[in-house]
Amino acid sequence: MPWGDQVDVISSDDSASDGDADNGLDGRQSSNDMTIDQPTKELTSEGSLFRRAEMYQEYMKQLPIPTQRSSIIPFTSWVGLGNSIKQLYEQPLHYLTNIHLKQWDQLRFGTEDEHKPLDSLVHPCKAEATVWLIEEVHRLTSCHHHLAKLWLSDPMHYVFIDSITLNSPKSPDSTKSSSPQVL
Repeated sequence: MPWGDQVDVISSDDSASDGDADNGLDGRQSSNDMTIDQPTKELTSEGSLFRRAEMYQEYMKQLPIPTQRSSIIPFTSWVGLGNSIKQLYEQPLHYLTNIHLKQWDQLRFGTEDEHKPLDSLVHPCKAEATVWLIEEVHRLTSCHHHLAKLWLSDPMHYVFIDSITLNSPKSPDSTKSSSPQVL
């Protein structure tokens, strides 16, 4: 975060310190006061990010987890499986699920089976069920405050947030063919 525009305020007026003793804080600054070195722009963008995280989590909670699988999905990586699931069911995966899948792929680096297709190591049905189980946990139990804090710490967080569409998500037995509108 750019804090290069910080301003130090130094008061040499003794009367300023006398007035502080009367506020009931014994010379301490109230924690509700905004400090001069925190730009207002950053405080409002942080608030905006928390609000977006709250709206995102509420939206994700409303998406149904498919109960019936439509077919066996071949895959070579966890991220690849996640992308196939998104296409097949026409619904996004949670930010935390996308991060999880990326981390699982990274765990394979340096193993003797690193270059083998993952579906030869983990049965595709078990792998898909695992992704949906993790997705359900993330959708139903994640706190938007935690999401916002993660997003604040990662300037590239948006890479792992799938586009949200106005259409309702596709279930395996639905036959909708309308194209989704991306928000």
